[in-house]
Amino acid sequence: MRKEIRVSGFGGQGVILSGYIIGKAASIYDGKNASFTQSYGPEARGGACAAQVVISDSNVDFPLVRDSEVLISLSQVAYNKFRTLVKPNGVVLTDEDLVKPENEENDIKTYAIPATRIAEELGNKIVGNIVMLGYMTKVTGIVSKEAMMKSIGDSVPERFKELNIEAFEKGYQYPG
Repeated sequence: MRKEIRVSGFGGQGVILSGYIIGKAASIYDGKNASFTQSYGPEARGGACAAQVVISDSNVDFPLVRDSEVLISLSQVAYNKFRTLVKPNGVVLTDEDLVKPENEENDIKTYAIPATRIAEELGNKIVGNIVMLGYMTKVTGIVSKEAMMKSIGDSVPERFKELNIEAFEKGYQYPG
C-alpha cells in the first residue's frame, strides 16, 4: 500500500503543519511508514506552498508525490496548479469558500467543506487547516481518527490544543 497526499494553498494557511500532522499521525500513531516534504515560494506568507506526504506499509523508497490519491487545496491557485496531478479515482478536497473546482475527469471524487468559515465560527480562522484535516480523515480513512487527534495534540502549542481538537472534530463531523 502506497498512498500519496498533497496539501496545497498559500503561506499562512497551515499547509506545512497539515502535512507534518498527517505524516506524524501515520508513522508514529498508526505504525505505518511515512515521508513528508514541503515546498514554498520565496514570499513566505501569501506565497504558494505545498506539503507532500507518502504513506506506505513498507519502506518509502521515493519520498515525493508523483500522482496523488488525495489533493487538499486551500486556494484557487493551488487547485489550478495541482488538480491535473491527481490519479484517476483520486479524491480532491477543497475549501468551498476559497476554491471553485472545475468538472473533474477520470472519476475524481471532489468534496468541499467551508473550512475557513467553520474555523471563524470557532473564533479563529487559523484552524481552517485543522478543520480540513478532520474532513480528510473522515472522507479518506487513510489515517485513523485517533492517530490524527494524537498528532494534532502533540503538534500545536498547548494553549491552542483544545481549539484545534474542536476544529478537527467539526471537520470530521461535517457531512461528506
